[in-house]
Amino acid sequence: DIVTIGDVSLKLKTPKNPEFVPQNYMTDSLAHSVAHHLRWIMQKDLLGQDVFLIGPPGPLRRSIAMQYLELTKREVEYIALSRDTTETDLKQRREIRNGSAFYLDQASFRAATEGRILVLEGLEKAERNVLPVLNNLLENREMQLEDGRFLMSAERYDKLLQDHTKSELDAWKIVRVSEDFRVIALGLPVPKYSGNPLDPPLRSRFQARDVYHLPFKDHLQLLYSIGSNISTEKISRLLSFATTLCSQESSTLGLPDFPLDSLSAAVQILDSFPMMSVQHVVDRLYPYNVFLGKEGRTAVKDMLKRFELQDSESHLLPRRITKVERAHGKKLFKADVTIQIGEKEVTFQVPAGTGLLKQHSQSDMFIRTSSHNQLLAEMMQSHMVKDMCLIGGKGCGKTAIAKEFADILGYSTEPVMLYQDMTARDLLQQRYTLPNGDTAWRPSPLVTAALEGKLVILDGIHRINPGTLAVLQRLIHDRELTLYDGTRLLRKDRYQNLKEELQISDEELQERSVYPIHPSFRIVVLAEPPVIGSSTQQWLGPEFLTLFLFHNVRSLSKSEEMEVIKKMIPNVPSAAVEQLLSLAHKLRETSDTTAQSLASSLSTRQLLRICRRLSQHPDESLYYAVNKACLSRFLPTLARSALHKNLQDVGIETSSNDTEKVEGKDYTCEIRNGILKIGSVTMPVYNSTEKMKVPNVLFYENAQHMMVMEDMLKDFLLGEHLLLVGNQGVGKNKVVDRFLHLLNRPREYLQLHRDTTVQSLTLQPSVKDGLIIYEDSPLVKAVKFGHILVIDEADKAPTNVTCILKTLVESGEMVLSDGRRIVANRTHAEGRENVIAVHPDFRMIVLANRPGFPFLGNDFFGTLGDIFSCHAVDNPKPESELAMIRQYGPDVPEPILQKLVAAFGELRSLADQGIINYPYSTREVVNIVKHLQKFPTEGLANVVRNVFDFDSYNNETREILINVLHKYGIPVGAKPTNVQLAKE
Repeated sequence: DIVTIGDVSLKLKTPKNPEFVPQNYMTDSLAHSVAHHLRWIMQKDLLGQDVFLIGPPGPLRRSIAMQYLELTKREVEYIALSRDTTETDLKQRREIRNGSAFYLDQASFRAATEGRILVLEGLEKAERNVLPVLNNLLENREMQLEDGRFLMSAERYDKLLQDHTKSELDAWKIVRVSEDFRVIALGLPVPKYSGNPLDPPLRSRFQARDVYHLPFKDHLQLLYSIGSNISTEKISRLLSFATTLCSQESSTLGLPDFPLDSLSAAVQILDSFPMMSVQHVVDRLYPYNVFLGKEGRTAVKDMLKRFELQDSESHLLPRRITKVERAHGKKLFKADVTIQIGEKEVTFQVPAGTGLLKQHSQSDMFIRTSSHNQLLAEMMQSHMVKDMCLIGGKGCGKTAIAKEFADILGYSTEPVMLYQDMTARDLLQQRYTLPNGDTAWRPSPLVTAALEGKLVILDGIHRINPGTLAVLQRLIHDRELTLYDGTRLLRKDRYQNLKEELQISDEELQERSVYPIHPSFRIVVLAEPPVIGSSTQQWLGPEFLTLFLFHNVRSLSKSEEMEVIKKMIPNVPSAAVEQLLSLAHKLRETSDTTAQSLASSLSTRQLLRICRRLSQHPDESLYYAVNKACLSRFLPTLARSALHKNLQDVGIETSSNDTEKVEGKDYTCEIRNGILKIGSVTMPVYNSTEKMKVPNVLFYENAQHMMVMEDMLKDFLLGEHLLLVGNQGVGKNKVVDRFLHLLNRPREYLQLHRDTTVQSLTLQPSVKDGLIIYEDSPLVKAVKFGHILVIDEADKAPTNVTCILKTLVESGEMVLSDGRRIVANRTHAEGRENVIAVHPDFRMIVLANRPGFPFLGNDFFGTLGDIFSCHAVDNPKPESELAMIRQYGPDVPEPILQKLVAAFGELRSLADQGIINYPYSTREVVNIVKHLQKFPTEGLANVVRNVFDFDSYNNETREILINVLHKYGIPVGAKPTNVQLAKE
């Protein structure tokens, strides 16, 4: 057989492994430009040269390469390069079998010896100096391997064969490179896009071809064929708009490229809904309101006007989903969805999950508001054609909406939490050792979900490094994936095609490690909006835009939020809710940055928590609740005054009788007949079998700490996880241990630090008899047995590590690094190994220092504060403190104790005003008193030096300290000039 393109022809060979030949990439009618590209590749192929297809992001370059391979029936070895690619991924990887190491050939070696074509995608993603490994293979077709073999080009090998036998060459470990071996590299031009530039020696070995987007005429034909119901003029206006955004002029304005390849998806949606507004669809492909500043937005709006695409009166938006039912007939895993758009109803087909469709029952967990109804209807439309991405701020309900969407279509979800140092391997496959010490690969949740047809929720894509995400591009565009161990996942239709062509069964294909991706598999991505104008968080680049359709999740309007709160917590006082919401919306709508930072700690989630508390304890003051949610005790002065002012404007104030009520209240704790009572809150004492894990500490009761504990108990009864924030030495650990002691709850203790990783939080690996064995960390034990997990120093760990606690607290789900998973629902866990159900008694109590100088921790409260119920722990009031240190030093004279308490009280207020840095705490006072109790003869001035000698070299601080201490008659560092004699 001979294939001819234009005037170039190539003789075909029959492939040895037909399952490696790409399927179903050719279309019936090829665009002219594509035919030109294919002809050029064929010329290079005949010359034996390697090819580099360079061009803007999108699936076009890859599909041209695959079309060429399908035409010429060549086998493919595909590598998606990422920042984690190393030399071993390209040449040979060591594996252990039966206790001995051996080398397994990787893609480039297999391609060279079998005469396949090596497709390298994303050269700009690979770290510098990794790809030169291939330099000699590209130039002379030679390569030295790890296991001592040597690849040699076909001509030299054949010359040697004339003089020597094959067995001699094998003994010299020489391997022949097939004459059919070629490399096709796909990359982005780097100065324009982000990435590592091409290395000159590598660049010189490739022949380049610019594969720009399809020319206007070809693209227009393609879109006409998809959208037969839409007027041709509308399509051409849409395409002209998109092309303008890709032009040189708009990139100088700083606008990212418009994803031209997603236009076909947009036209498909418009084809089913011809009456829908075009501007609305453009928003989904190119959410310019989210990632552009003011100038960029106006530029895009002007262009929409110029091409008459902006909304007019007649264009409608989808309102809500009216009904969902399984499709009839032979179509498995499809659902018919009816959407009301304007006054009309339109029915269309979408992929559905493997479970039962959820009937429209109002669930208690999800309350439908009109904006969410509209969002779900829009998501249905996008779901028809492509994967999607939800962008919205913290705590605005992205996860809840994605879950509800999955329920409507009968999907089971697979949440994958992304974190910053995640590697490509964590996304696809992980290494582990078998019981006999062999190394093997375990597929990640994402891959198993693809095979089983689940809905994957990738949470927090704004955190992950963009170079890691590159591995998923082929999965999202083409639904194909090559894993590290050589397994290939194919799209269902390509798999069927292959089966019919080869006439073989599924089992045989699985032996050759080819698997089909389930037709209903879909990806939903959740992300926080990029910070406009900052250099750090620009994750929404041109490359990312080609992958998904975007939906912006707005935070609820005031009336909708009211509806949600009233429905979820029926018996909450409505006057209080009204005040709360007006405060929250006032803070959200201001342009003032300090007020906006306050608004993030009054997210919908936090408001629900405050209301839950009010419904249980209606006598509590709102002023107090809001201050507690914002942790106002540790806010900078500016923000605190802003909060106070806003509270006054809304009419939430603290009245004098509130403070009297608090002070006059009797704070005691007692345990009577197995019921614990702290202040006015009661709870039965836990009956625990593990007595040795219940903490028992020396604790002197005082009113201040009792108040904190009463508060903690209120939230504990509501089922919240607690976060305690405070300065050093205010007794956070003591309070928690005492609290658990009173409740008789066993605790597990974890201390975080700089080097904590996600793996070490969940498992502790240890080696036994040469095998890696994972032991459960305290976190997993607490989840299993229903203990209380105390996480100390939570602000010391990097925030990207602690954010995996989010899914555990929110949904009770988490995947451990050894492949087991934690689920919230007991029924899911029964009878399945590798699944741990969360014990109903499990709680988390997190301790952290307050954010900001002089503490050197990360801002734990800022990133995760709104999923915990927060408590500020402060130094005791003077009377409480005096009572407490009396118990530590019963023999120390009273006047000395009073002096100490008064002096430290003043130092703390100076620290709050920011005059001195170090916040002096109760711990220091207690240490001084202990010393005086043991050595009563020493002078007070000497003993206080235990604490203040830290500051003896800082002159300014020292002056302030000496003045304060002298004021209270503690003679520290006295000079003759300080001595004032009394007048006679």
